[in-house]
Amino acid sequence: MASFPNRVTLGRSGLSVCPLAVSGGYGADARALRKAFDRGVNYWYHGSIRRPGMTEAIRAIVAAGQRDQLVVVLQSYTRWAYWLERTFTAGLKLLGIDHADVLLLGWYNGEAPAAVLDRAQRLREKGLFKALAISGHRRPSFLRFASDPRFDLLHIRYSAAHAGAEEDVFPSLGKEGRPGIVAYTATAWGRLLSPKRMPSGEAPLRGRDCYRFVLSNPDFNACMTGPRDLAQMEEALAALDEGPLSPEEEARIRRIGAHVHA
Repeated sequence: MASFPNRVTLGRSGLSVCPLAVSGGYGADARALRKAFDRGVNYWYHGSIRRPGMTEAIRAIVAAGQRDQLVVVLQSYTRWAYWLERTFTAGLKLLGIDHADVLLLGWYNGEAPAAVLDRAQRLREKGLFKALAISGHRRPSFLRFASDPRFDLLHIRYSAAHAGAEEDVFPSLGKEGRPGIVAYTATAWGRLLSPKRMPSGEAPLRGRDCYRFVLSNPDFNACMTGPRDLAQMEEALAALDEGPLSPEEEARIRRIGAHVHA
């Protein structure tokens, strides 16, 4: 059985990452995150809620001289340039690093303020981060983001229950020069895992099924997981070994996703 590749390139950012990415905002401790790092998971998203597990794990990796093996993503939701710089540089200080690999502008359903983009560009010119990313929930906005050379990465909501990007985004993106594409909410905030939400007689999906669904879509480079503990981290890692879905598995997951969405 084929497995997913150990490394993929995140579009025009040029960053080389494991296709499974991890968020530290849901409670996973340093032990669980270290297990992911040892498995090769290196795209680490330290969001606005910078929980101690990921902080501790990143600081330990840096102290061990392995900073170059991590792709550190710091997010900001602020719409004010001053606070963008303040919160971003505070994140660097917290982690004990002199730069991040990605600055993620969070939850934009339209244009980002010019002052925010200008400040981000100044931070990049100072060498404080390498690639600029943006996330949002309004899918048509990603067509504009993708055409803007300032954005190297797009974080797009996608799951079997929210598969609209397949129609609203990807058919209109060119194949060459695309930004890197990262999926989040692969489990539809846990709804795809809930027995109470399944069609009659259908077993709920596992976390690995949801991540494999995303990673089997060639339009995505990476898929985010947000584990609460070691068990959920191990469940996500299992997706890497099980590899792409069979046609029968994909049909079942899409059937469940349509039911949950409805």
